[in-house]
Amino acid sequence: MLFRKRTSVSAQTYDPTVRKPVIRCSICTGEQVAGFRRLDTGAFEEIMLLRSAEDLRQFREIYGITEEIEKIY
Repeated sequence: MLFRKRTSVSAQTYDPTVRKPVIRCSICTGEQVAGFRRLDTGAFEEIMLLRSAEDLRQFREIYGITEEIEKIY
């Protein structure tokens, strides 16, 4: 098998005073990418492509996100 889906999830942390979790959505294709936006510069850092609700659940689990995640276009 060339590509395997990750099965173990190790917890990561982020500083909520510096970065905010967001989902960047493409208006044209509907593609969604989870990541973080820096609060000072507004720069977006991609973390993972969201192909299903399971991917979003995994993103939340990895970073311990419980609040609503804003979508940006």
